[in-house]
Amino acid sequence: MALVGAAALAGGAVNAIAGGGSLITFPTLLACGIPAVTASATNTVALCPGYLGAALAQRRDMVGQGRRAARVLPGAAIGGVAGALVLMHVSPKAFDVVVPFLLLVAVVLLGVQDRLRAYLAKGREHGQSELAAAVLVALASVYGGFFGAGLGIIVLGVLGVVIEDTFTRLNAFKQFTTLIVNVAAAIVFVLVARLDWSVVIAMAVMSLIGGVIGGAIASRVSAKVLRAIVMIIGSAVSAVYFVKLF
Repeated sequence: MALVGAAALAGGAVNAIAGGGSLITFPTLLACGIPAVTASATNTVALCPGYLGAALAQRRDMVGQGRRAARVLPGAAIGGVAGALVLMHVSPKAFDVVVPFLLLVAVVLLGVQDRLRAYLAKGREHGQSELAAAVLVALASVYGGFFGAGLGIIVLGVLGVVIEDTFTRLNAFKQFTTLIVNVAAAIVFVLVARLDWSVVIAMAVMSLIGGVIGGAIASRVSAKVLRAIVMIIGSAVSAVYFVKLF
């Protein structure tokens, strides 16, 4: 409990500062002996308070985006539910096979985040297409409901390419999108999955505290350094599971 609580605290802070907190919390759950499918479901449910805090912190930048939210967020919710249902019906052995690949994808996404943001800025020149955003975000949300690590980076990239708006407003919209996806998936997991609620509650509380701390110190901590540390951890864990796989 102390280990998962500490991981959730760190994960909440990392999500607030740089993103990629699941690369800390998910491997920790695996290291504690929790099966991979249960660990993924537990991680999604437990980190919802952290996503809520991040979304509320940027709620002012959502002003004027109501119509956009009405078009995009329903698809995000449906995608989150679909991804969660896929996870609940995949065999534990099959999920064990894809875990190292999912971790590697999350590490790569975290590594190209800055380049993706630069491309995002250029993408604004492509014009506005909220219908395309709704479709692409819904597809990304299926991945989010299934695993989730790196979802925010994917969603931000999609929004930047197809919607013309400032980065700050798109980032706020991303926060609400990832919140909706995770809550939708979490509802499925609460109803269907077998969760250790003592672990869920401990992680939820600590991730919320970590998010508050991360938001308070964000301007004092180098996001690049923190991101590099998380990438090293994620790469190491992915390598370990590749070794176990082969």
